[in-house]
This record gives sequence, C-alpha cells and structure tokens, in this order.
Amino acid sequence: MAGTADIVVAGGGVIGTAIAWRAATAGLDVVLVDPERGDAAALVAAGMLAPVSESMFGEDALLRLNLLAVRRFPAFAAELEERTGHLVGLRREGTLAVAYDPGDHAALLRLTEFRRSVGLDAAELDSRSIRRLEPFLTPEARGGALFAGDWSVDNRRYLAALREAAQAAGARTVRDQVTAVTGTGVRLAGRSGETGLSCGTTVVAAGFASAGIDGLPGRLAGVVRPVKGQLLRLRLPAAMPPVLSHTVRAVVRGTDVYLVPRADGELVVGATQEERGPDRTVTAGAVHDLLRDAVSVLPVLSELELAETCAGLRPGTPDNGPVVGPAGAGLLLATGHYRNGILLSAVTADAAVAWLTGQPPAAEWAPFTPDRFTAAALGSTVRSA
Repeated sequence: MAGTADIVVAGGGVIGTAIAWRAATAGLDVVLVDPERGDAAALVAAGMLAPVSESMFGEDALLRLNLLAVRRFPAFAAELEERTGHLVGLRREGTLAVAYDPGDHAALLRLTEFRRSVGLDAAELDSRSIRRLEPFLTPEARGGALFAGDWSVDNRRYLAALREAAQAAGARTVRDQVTAVTGTGVRLAGRSGETGLSCGTTVVAAGFASAGIDGLPGRLAGVVRPVKGQLLRLRLPAAMPPVLSHTVRAVVRGTDVYLVPRADGELVVGATQEERGPDRTVTAGAVHDLLRDAVSVLPVLSELELAETCAGLRPGTPDNGPVVGPAGAGLLLATGHYRNGILLSAVTADAAVAWLTGQPPAAEWAPFTPDRFTAAALGSTVRSA
C-alpha cells in the first residue's frame, strides 16, 4: 500500500467532502479520493433544500429525515462560512408552487392539504396572492401554495467552501479513483501514481459511481443507479433588477419545472429526469423544453442571458432513499441521496462521524441503512417505513 489513514473517503462531492471535513475536525486522519474536482451531481444541482415541496404520500420516513436535515443546515452552513470566510448563499424565502390548469391545481391542493396534515407549513394562495409575491409570474396561474419551510443554497459556493474547510482541517486529497474496497483499505486506478491506500475504515460516498466499486457486499453493488438531469443557468442583463425572489415550482403541460434565484442575479432552471445510464450530454430537446416551460411560468425570462447548459447524474435508489451506514467490517456507505444530496449533506456527515467514532447516529437514519437491501426481505422499503 502506498499510504495509510484512519479513514479513506471515496468520492469528493458534497457528501464525501462534508464527511471528510467533519471527520478531520473530529481528529481523524482522513484521505479524500476523487478523480475530479467534485462530482457532476453537486456542480449541476440547483441547491434546493426542499423537505416540504418534495414531500409525497407514503414517504414518511424520508420526510422525517429531510426535516432533520433542514433544521441542521443553518448551523452547519454558518460554521462553514465562519471557518472559510466564504458565503454559501443560503436563502430562506420558501418555495412557491404554482398550478395552471384545473387538474394540476386540484392535485396541488391535495398535496398542500396532506402537507398541512403532517404539520408542515403549507399555505394555499389564490392567483392574486401569487402575483403579489412574484409580480412577473404569468397571469394565467390559477393558484398555488407557499411552503415557507423550504430554503436554497448556492450549490457551487457551498461545495467550494466544503473543500476549503476540509483541507484546512487536515484532510488530504488524492486525485485518483477508488476501484475496489478490501478488508484493509482500497485499491486505486493509479492515476495519481499510487495503487492503494490502507485504512481503518473506507467510506464509499461516490454517488452513482459507488455501484462500480468492487468489493461491496451482496446486493449493494447494484443498488445505486445514475439518473440524468439537465438544467440551465440564466443571467440577468446589466442593470436589470431581479425578476424572482422565491424558488418557484410549477407543472406545465404535465411536466415539472423549477426556477431557483441566486443572490447574484443568476437563475437556475431545471431539471429533466432521465433513466439513460451514465450519459452527461446536453440535448437540444431538453434545452428547448426547459426554456419553453420556464418562459410559460415567468415570461420575462426570455430577456435573460442563457449562461450555461449542463447535465449531471443523480444517484438514485429503488426506494428513493439514501443508503447510509455500516456495510461490514471497515466499510461505511454514504450514497444514493438522489435529489437530496445537498440537503442531506450536513446530517449525513453527522451520522458518518457518529458511526466512525462509535456513537449512535440520529434515530431518523434507522430506515436508511444498507441492511434494507442486504436483508432477505428486500421488499421492506423506505416507503413503508
């Protein structure tokens, strides 16, 4: 082996880097292994922290975990900003959900009532109230709801701050790829000139690429899959004031679209959801559809600059829940966060460090350990938890 550490973290996205930071802060010797500067999912994400507007019927356990995550996030982000001196763009205006036809409006009202019934902050709004909050929205909106418990963060600023904090705390970074986990460490692809690292515990936090690492026990190797998402970044022309203050989610011709504003005037439009394997190409059709739907919601967007088109790969699982916890001696998984990687990054780091230091994690993690996929009763899923 070319080197040793207490912990090797495979994967340098928000999950892996957050774990590396907190583990190093706890006094552990940490090596973070990643072939790039972070993963595509973290760089392409819109940065929504949306436990309320993403809560669905039958996902009670996931909702409890997401609520824990959003409660934890402000203090985590504040410490990150204090340690690095860099703002991460945390915004707390909430999510405004908008419906345009009777069917979509009725579906939104059912979801709003469900969310209120489980204690979430969900307020129904008529079309006039929506326009008072966001004057540039199309007047065709029939109604909507405000979910004040949803926030957002600038994902790229956040990941950059995590990297700086991890490095400052003493975590070492190796630009390489973990190809296999072993009983005593990891094997590497050799891009850095090294072939392996020995460690006490390996943390697999490589997003969708976790599935390609050899040595995972049982069914775990096939649990995580890539789910492609394409999105756009728009920029205000010079001297143009902001056109949006809340995150807006809408259904246009049966398709979901969201618009997430940034403090610097950038606006993120997303996102497709495609089961296409590990494909990061940006397609003309996706760009067309996202722009068409976004302009239908906020007509003034046609005047903004198209600054970037991009595609990333979310790590999906069969039950939409993350896979976090021990998976055998010297092995910890922290992957499969799907659309909630940034939201769950702080509490995933907390849970990982708890396991690594022999402490119990928060009770909300109990339904999300790898055991649910390695147990014989594979049909027991997060949805029924």
